[in-house]
Amino acid sequence: MNKPIIKIENLGKQYRLGAVGTGTLSHDINRWWYKVRGKEDPYLKVGDVNDRTSKGGSDYVWALKDINFEVQPGEILGIIGKNGAGKSTLLKLLSRVTAPSTGKITCHGRIASLLEVGTGFHPELTGRENIYLNGAILGMTKKEIADKFDEIVDFAGCAKYIDTPVKRYSSGMYVRLAFAVAAHLEPDILVVDEVLAVGDAEFQKKAIGKMKEVSEGQGRTVLFVSHNLGTIQALCTKTLILQNGGLIFNGETSKALEIYTKSSKGTEFSSEKRKGSQNVIIENLEIKKLSNSKVSNDFRSGEGITIEYSIKANDLDYLNKPIQLGAQIFNSNGTFLTAFNNQTKGVDLILDKQNQSFKCVVDRMPFMNGRHYINVGLIVDGVLNDYIEEAISFDVIAADFFDSGYSKLEKRAGVYIDHNWI
Repeated sequence: MNKPIIKIENLGKQYRLGAVGTGTLSHDINRWWYKVRGKEDPYLKVGDVNDRTSKGGSDYVWALKDINFEVQPGEILGIIGKNGAGKSTLLKLLSRVTAPSTGKITCHGRIASLLEVGTGFHPELTGRENIYLNGAILGMTKKEIADKFDEIVDFAGCAKYIDTPVKRYSSGMYVRLAFAVAAHLEPDILVVDEVLAVGDAEFQKKAIGKMKEVSEGQGRTVLFVSHNLGTIQALCTKTLILQNGGLIFNGETSKALEIYTKSSKGTEFSSEKRKGSQNVIIENLEIKKLSNSKVSNDFRSGEGITIEYSIKANDLDYLNKPIQLGAQIFNSNGTFLTAFNNQTKGVDLILDKQNQSFKCVVDRMPFMNGRHYINVGLIVDGVLNDYIEEAISFDVIAADFFDSGYSKLEKRAGVYIDHNWI
């Protein structure tokens, strides 16, 4: 087995809340006294897990605790988790921006990091000067940097501004040049945080292609943090899931995304992300099997379903008016798949009671494998009354959609299109 290029052992990072530095003078003296006697730092024995939703009972918090994993040369490792899970802290520790409180990091090779817009850039220096400065920090000679210079500028698309101080760059230009420098100056390990989201779609596509080239073509290692699960799926060979400062999964990307999406969102109706006037609302939403009218969140491709809306009029003046009910469906990567409503189907709906149910029937569900999410909307007399993002989710198990006995597509995510051959 190859020697890992990165090895993390019992890694932890602790912070003190509400203070700059590690603590008060008395805490620092106490730490020093324990250290000279060869004993463990007493403040590492205390501290809450990094759960932002609850108030802890300690002044100390573990941004990361007991993290263990290895990265092989040439791997593209994805790192996912909710905000505050510890992703950026992990990358800062790997990039030596900050030191760990516990544990050990072993890295073999040069690390280039892009943790935020303009990481490692001096705002008063020009783009040209910053390219040479970053190359020197990475240990490259002036000739090596000069050989890569034109390629970096061309990739970043900022030749016109290369002799302008970078403080005058837009955030998009800044990150284009910073990524170009980090990716082209031949680091052994490239560390990239969510910062690529600042760039436009064209640049993001180029950056992802470059990271693949760096990994597959040059055998270099990439660590990539993103909330875009589609990008993680397309780019990463393995993925870590961080939760409240702990590592809860380390393995195949497809399995990681399945675990993450199931843990982050439930399958019950939720109205947390609600918009609109609320004069009339969608009080409940259920998905049922068409075959037996039973509520379910698990279906097979090609199975019939019924989406049942329970509508409540908070204002009775809105009764006996035409309504428009709709649904938008997304897959677990957030990719839009389809939308439908009664108006596009040419069906008129009238709300004539304060509490009323309406059903939408889909005879054959066309989705392949994976979890799917439904956004629902309600328009009354031309006015948006209710719109709920991720109102409910359901899981699809791929089946023999075409009744052909052929099921090679069963592990893919997407949509089946009914068709004929002549």
